[in-house]
Amino acid sequence: HGLVAAMVATGAEIHCLRDPTRGGLGSALNEIAQQSGVGMRLREAAIPVHEPVRALGEFLGLDPLYVANEGKLLAIAPAEGADSLLVALRAHSLGQEAAIIGSVVADPHHFVEMETVFGGRRLVDWLSGEQLPRIC
Repeated sequence: HGLVAAMVATGAEIHCLRDPTRGGLGSALNEIAQQSGVGMRLREAAIPVHEPVRALGEFLGLDPLYVANEGKLLAIAPAEGADSLLVALRAHSLGQEAAIIGSVVADPHHFVEMETVFGGRRLVDWLSGEQLPRIC
């Protein structure tokens, strides 16, 4: 795939590539944290969510972090090479909205935690069951 080839061409180290289609970003990050024995710290303001998706999620009571993300790529790389990877991603037509959304941290509990836009913190937990839309 051209997007991945552009990343590899930078020479930067890449630890993980994941397709977040099933279970969304929240599920993919929890799987990676658990399997790798690390934690994750996200910045909500850095996660690119289109406004119509955010608005519909609020209306239906769905968390965009757990909605299927077809056509997206989640990449985990050391901080030292992240900027060159980001430049390569954004230069490709499929990666123009690429963003650095957080960091990997040492955490014996393997938690995925997010700094909210209001400055608080919340756990991005495993999705239990199916997300059900709110019935008005």
